[in-house]
Amino acid sequence: MRPRPCSILSLDVGRRRIGLAGCDALGISVTPLAALRRGRFDADLVVLRAHCRERSVQGLVVGFPLDDAGQPTAQAEHCQRYGLRLAAALDLPLAWVNEHSSTWAAGEQFGLTGDRSGRLDSAAAALLLEQWLAEGPELKPAQQSASRSGAGAGDGGS
Repeated sequence: MRPRPCSILSLDVGRRRIGLAGCDALGISVTPLAALRRGRFDADLVVLRAHCRERSVQGLVVGFPLDDAGQPTAQAEHCQRYGLRLAAALDLPLAWVNEHSSTWAAGEQFGLTGDRSGRLDSAAAALLLEQWLAEGPELKPAQQSASRSGAGAGDGGS
């Protein structure tokens, strides 16, 4: 089921940086944004809240890394905790998208293999957002997403 178009902020959550991308309210154009160098959550929140306000964001799409067998990776738990905490702090619904190979695909597609500037992370976030726009799943409140096993990454966002 294709999600209802709305302005979305997509996050490719890493330990050092968060790749960011956004789409317009009609879900037509996806734009990579400057990656966020990770700091304390409160400092990250100030920057992300500003993006949400400027872009009139109505929901978050967060990458959820699964392995080749479709199982959550070690990084998946970190992404899940961060995504749920962020969605709750911003009072926004979210959706999870399987980000298996998204960084590799972004590097290949945009010629950014080995990039350490953050452009690769944001290109990966853009691919996640394009995938979500094409496939779904629908945005859900953070509390509902938290109560579901695996944070819903396998229910249509792969």
